[in-house]
Amino acid sequence: MTNRLGAPRTDRGSLPVEVIARLARGAIALPPLPEIPVDILILYYSRTGNTESLARQAARGVEQVEGAQARLRRIPCPDGHQPTDGDPEVSLEDLRECRGLLLGSPTYFGGMASAVKRFLEDTSGLWFRGELAGRPAGVFTSTGSMHGGQETTLLSMIVPLIHHGMLITGIPYQQPELAHTQTGGTPYGASHTANDHPRLSRDERELTRALGARVATIAMQLI
Repeated sequence: MTNRLGAPRTDRGSLPVEVIARLARGAIALPPLPEIPVDILILYYSRTGNTESLARQAARGVEQVEGAQARLRRIPCPDGHQPTDGDPEVSLEDLRECRGLLLGSPTYFGGMASAVKRFLEDTSGLWFRGELAGRPAGVFTSTGSMHGGQETTLLSMIVPLIHHGMLITGIPYQQPELAHTQTGGTPYGASHTANDHPRLSRDERELTRALGARVATIAMQLI
């Protein structure tokens, strides 16, 4: 049997026999394997530490995926209020190099923080060149109350990522905690309801880790 170019085919019908022979001799160079680990950028803005707590749970989820690595970066506060230690400030290079993104912001009046919006507005160069297109992304937020605008905040962060051509990854209802959470957690992304209990609930932790693992898994599949 021959292929459409007239060359004899293997039993599998995939590569001509002479091509396989040349591969075995090293006469044909195969493209290099993707660098491992694959970087997943976890980018967040946090003033009180609640959104940062979510970011760290997302990082744990990413690290559960073999071959994936979490890169934690923070968006600086516009008023200069910065922690003395913690994660490095984000650069556009971090965004350019990542193979997947998890973006987090506290909720302000039902939307993302102005610092996050300002940073996203500075990514127009990446948008113009389509450098983030086709990469998976997920979002997460924290609010002070149960009805503080979590879902609208998540949607506000999703919109610019869609403009970048990113593949939005929510949390499917196959994740059991999503059906019975009494605190944070939505199909649009992970969330935390602080109220008088700033520590994340078990459901919030599990859902945030699941989101991190989901983004990392899809990123690995797209390599």
